[in-house]
Amino acid sequence: MSESGHELSHLDAAGHARMVDIGEKAITAREAIARGRVVMQPATLHLIVSGGLPKGDVLAVARVAGIMAAKRTAELIPLCHLLNLSHASVSFTPDPAGNALEIEATVRCTGQTGVEMEALTAVSIAALTIYDMCKAVDKTMQIDGIRLIAKRGGRSGDWQRPESA
Repeated sequence: MSESGHELSHLDAAGHARMVDIGEKAITAREAIARGRVVMQPATLHLIVSGGLPKGDVLAVARVAGIMAAKRTAELIPLCHLLNLSHASVSFTPDPAGNALEIEATVRCTGQTGVEMEALTAVSIAALTIYDMCKAVDKTMQIDGIRLIAKRGGRSGDWQRPESA
């Protein structure tokens, strides 16, 4: 049992890793929203926003990378179910005061399990893509705060991170 008092669903009675059987779960609409950020030098943020980096449009490439990653989460994370996503989006908000680029991913499907991992993977890969495209001009970049913001649907119902309410 975990510290929260809940069973870890990806472990069997003997403590071995297993894929959760979702065959008996109801098909419902599911949504998850995740966020993270890439902290960088002010000049790097300016180059991203103005489109002045030699590798091209960083935000367009990172957006596509995040969406592709959401669609391929089951190939990246062991024991995740392959889901038929109905929506995946990635957006960016510059934060000049924090010298950062905020990333948000929203993922939806109608299915038997949630899309939290897909949203978190989208944010993670978008952040890594930003790092990759900008590392030549700023090796000090830092990826921070990747977290689930909200989830909707499923047996456990809706949940929202208190700081985001």
